Amino acid sequence: MAQKKAKAASSSGRARERMAKPVNRAAAAARPARRGHAVPRGARPTWRGSLRLALVTVPVQVFPAISSGAHISFHQVHRPTGKRIRYQKVVPGVGPVDTDDIVKGYDLGEGQYVLFEPAEIDDLKLEAKRTIDLVQFVSQGEIDPIWFEQPCYVVPDGELAEEAYGVLRDALRATKKMGLGQFIMRGREFIAAIKPCGNGLLLETLRFADEVREAAPFFAEADAVKADPELLELARELIARKTAPFDPQRFHDHYTEALRELIDAKAKHRKPVSIDDEAPTGGAKIIDLVEALRRSVRAGKAGVDEPRSSARRKKAG
Repeated sequence: MAQKKAKAASSSGRARERMAKPVNRAAAAARPARRGHAVPRGARPTWRGSLRLALVTVPVQVFPAISSGAHISFHQVHRPTGKRIRYQKVVPGVGPVDTDDIVKGYDLGEGQYVLFEPAEIDDLKLEAKRTIDLVQFVSQGEIDPIWFEQPCYVVPDGELAEEAYGVLRDALRATKKMGLGQFIMRGREFIAAIKPCGNGLLLETLRFADEVREAAPFFAEADAVKADPELLELARELIARKTAPFDPQRFHDHYTEALRELIDAKAKHRKPVSIDDEAPTGGAKIIDLVEALRRSVRAGKAGVDEPRSSARRKKAG
């Protein structure tokens, strides 16, 4: 028995030493990246540093999980000339000013400002920590979604980081926990929540306590509303019939689709294809909530209320 314990302790000690051993970044960068951890071509990390749990340090790179390319943005254009509108920094009665003459000011109200020189602001900037110390762990699902802000993918930075990265990922998955820490990115401090995501790790930034409004004042009068048992039963049945696994492909941004169609049509000098919404089912407006729920349940049983496909398209004219 003593020999088994000694052997287990020795093995555990070697594992800790292997994970705690500093990673030689130069050697890791010189080795070809493994295929399983290759990032998409053109992807650039928004942050590069280390995750640290006690003596274990894991070099990582952080990439945005959300693409901004799906959104459409417009520029303002001068109609008579077709040239883009530009903005200048001007002072009333003075006109355009040089950037060197601009300082930051905090509005105290009634036109009073406290002015700050750039050096004064720079002196307050925290040192850009390149390490996220995991100082606390919480159960997954414990934090309300209102606190989450931005998701990012976390990948090991080099082949030598993969073993410690895998251990941290698997340990979080096995314990159903996520680690919390803080880090600085682009001159701003963030709270980070680290949790497993597929074969990797996901970092989600969290809002600070003073960034979230108290919910109670908004729902103060809702406490007095008690649901009628019959209405509650009908609503539960309707929810049960509409319950299904989440599929993001089922939901479409119809406004953006119509906007892209309009842009494409005008670029090709043709009439745009109209995108019609389906007409609401049913006849006259139903005022009785009980009857409305009953009709909804009957429609679900008859298969009338199927998931809507993407908006129907037909050529104008």
